[in-house]
Amino acid sequence: MRKSRLASGMVAALVLAGTAACSAGSSTDDDGKLTFMFRGGEDEKAAYQEAIDRFSADTGVEVEVIVTDADQYATKLQAAISGNNVPDVFYIEQASLQSYVTSGVLLDITDLVAESGVDLDNIWEYGVDSYRYDGKLQGTPDGALYGLPKDVGPFAMGYNKTMLEEEGIDLPDEDEPLTWDEWLDIMKQVTKDTDGDGEVDQWGTGLNVQWNLQALAWSNGADWTNADKTEVTVDTPEMAEALQYIADMTTVEEVTPSSEQQATLDTYQRWMEGELAFFPVGPWDVSVYNELDFEYDLIPYPAGATGEPATWIGSLGIGVSATTAMPEEAVELVTYLSADETAQQTLVDAGIQVPNLKDMAAEWAAEEGTSPANRQEFLDIVEDYGRPMPAAVTYGAAWYDEMWTNIQPVLDGKQTAAEYLAEVQPRMQQLLDESNMQAEQAAAANASE
Repeated sequence: MRKSRLASGMVAALVLAGTAACSAGSSTDDDGKLTFMFRGGEDEKAAYQEAIDRFSADTGVEVEVIVTDADQYATKLQAAISGNNVPDVFYIEQASLQSYVTSGVLLDITDLVAESGVDLDNIWEYGVDSYRYDGKLQGTPDGALYGLPKDVGPFAMGYNKTMLEEEGIDLPDEDEPLTWDEWLDIMKQVTKDTDGDGEVDQWGTGLNVQWNLQALAWSNGADWTNADKTEVTVDTPEMAEALQYIADMTTVEEVTPSSEQQATLDTYQRWMEGELAFFPVGPWDVSVYNELDFEYDLIPYPAGATGEPATWIGSLGIGVSATTAMPEEAVELVTYLSADETAQQTLVDAGIQVPNLKDMAAEWAAEEGTSPANRQEFLDIVEDYGRPMPAAVTYGAAWYDEMWTNIQPVLDGKQTAAEYLAEVQPRMQQLLDESNMQAEQAAAANASE
């Protein structure tokens, strides 16, 4: 499977390079209509259609919208690229940016954005810098701009306020992170059989290791790579302690549903049912969570040895095809969706994202009577302690995906975290080396044309 993923990655890189080199194709209509391809649920589709209709009314530029479900987007976009029918404007994932740039798929929009007069200083630095690339590193403030953020997605820790109050437990401080020991103590207190049938039906949490190890590892002083993304660094005591902490929640402390219980009803559904005290919350969850039968709020992620919270920030970008026949109009649409206050208000009102604009976000977080009450936590993550996912700023994610392929024995208590990390780091390193080599080859292929 690993070799298959590697082969697929190499083929994709070569296809992109070849497509970009031989194609001047774009899906701009002959009558001057832009095409915009994105993904999303019903709320997001409706909000974007409203914003785009307003853009067309204000500018006279017609936009044909191509929308897919989230799980179909990458496949359909790749098919469009391979078929020389690239949309003028389209969503880009952070992890795809480097391959699209080195393969000539994305337009460098640095100058056109500067000419537009958009105040980049009023957009989250993390969001803007996520779509900068200097040819070697992504996310550097001096890199060329290949997109603007559709959004930023801070991954916060939520808690069931109703449960803690009913259990007589003091609510966590919204500014000072819990230590791991303090967090575990609360989870032990709430894990119990509440209806007297002899079966535990209320737990402390239920964390998916693939989405939550990052926060615990970083706050414990661990990381996945060195600064220049050339060396894998997971085989450390700090990473092992963080991974073991998650595994022990289930196998030793028993403050999470067992794997068998999760197979019956996963932890996301158990959170929705009010059975878990703590669970992660992203801005994309808010519209759904606000309809739950209990009150919830946000706190900093519990902190490891550093004493400081950490977590990840996701993002989607909006980029422009390098082959568009209407680059000025395409960039105008990008800046409108990312930075126009009216467009942003439409998207925020739909409950699907945090405002991209800093001043607008500050007002949003300060609103009274909102749920969650501590919206400020989302902004603190974006401004202070959030980081990109480890594979978001590398050329491909196969090296990172390898971390999770055979991790289940650790989670089942059949292998220690330290043993597993010692085994998996060399495999991850090989894949990262191959990924960096692919990046160099793709860049050379594009430069030679």
